[in-house]
Amino acid sequence: MFRGVTYPVCTASKSQIDRAGAKLAKPKPWHEQPDMDNALEIINDFRSAHNFPLLIFRIDLATRARKVDVTATVAQRLKRLPSIEAKLRRLSTRLTQMEDIGGCRAVVQTAVMVRRVCRMYEKSTMKHKSLHIVDYQKAPRDTGYRGIHLIYAYQSDSKPEFNGLKIEIQLRSRQQHAWATAVETVDAFTGQGLKDGKGDPKWQRFFALMGTFIASEEGTNHVPDTPTDTLPLFEEIRSLTRELDVIEHLESYRAALNFEQIRGAKFYLVELDAPKNQTRIIGFKEDEFEEAQRVYLNVEKALSGKQGRDVVLVSVGSLESLKRAYPNYFADTEAFLGIVRQAILSGYEDENVPDIGHES
Repeated sequence: MFRGVTYPVCTASKSQIDRAGAKLAKPKPWHEQPDMDNALEIINDFRSAHNFPLLIFRIDLATRARKVDVTATVAQRLKRLPSIEAKLRRLSTRLTQMEDIGGCRAVVQTAVMVRRVCRMYEKSTMKHKSLHIVDYQKAPRDTGYRGIHLIYAYQSDSKPEFNGLKIEIQLRSRQQHAWATAVETVDAFTGQGLKDGKGDPKWQRFFALMGTFIASEEGTNHVPDTPTDTLPLFEEIRSLTRELDVIEHLESYRAALNFEQIRGAKFYLVELDAPKNQTRIIGFKEDEFEEAQRVYLNVEKALSGKQGRDVVLVSVGSLESLKRAYPNYFADTEAFLGIVRQAILSGYEDENVPDIGHES
């Protein structure tokens, strides 16, 4: 816990929260602006209430992950309004049923380490209620996404006001994380929606193939409907990399940074302006948490509907950890580019190495 921080409790009822979520997902012509503003305030209050349980889970996750990998990167975030809105529409669910309003993530070196951290939770006797585990290493998404998600409901005798709030724990290897953030970077700059299985079918195919290449490297299951034999896999990756100019595109997305109020920060508001290739970071101290929440909501309102503009409020141990945990907000795809080059060169003798694009 951060000293001096007041962790908000949502006073709205479940029905009020769900009605606010319904207004966000499916606004009606007769909804007046004050009604929408009130709905957003309720949603933000509900989202903010996840902060205390999220902090508890993040501290526990850091302890577990660093027992497996001392270099593990651990971070937490509250789900962005556009992501909440999109998920409510896509799944036709209620806001109070969503399981990832509050989320924390550990990135460890290997897929084997991901599995070890997961087993630590499976054997845990902690009081919080385990709802379910989604193993995308065992059954990758068609998009190519891989990792393990654990869903918990907070439970405490000393803080019953937070009981029942759901927290998602994401576990990824470094390569899985590089893949996921590359997808989000391309989405930010092109607006395709590849993360949700939308957009250009060729880009979808490229990332599915790269998911299988990484799975092969890590010794885990392949992405559905991708080649299991290495040579066809390598050839298709090479072909699409050339056709889509993958390397040139990813290298061109690098964002300039603009820092404000970083010293002594515990929370970071990270805003990506993809059209301008810029990232703005505002740091908030531990006693400025409520102000950070207000600024977060105001920026989200201002950016609503603007292509390539995105913002997230996160808490990490350092600025360097922030860049490792959320490289997509810095348009940093260096790690993924290294994997792409490895895939393109796979199967070639030194004298037959193909032209794979510019070096970074």
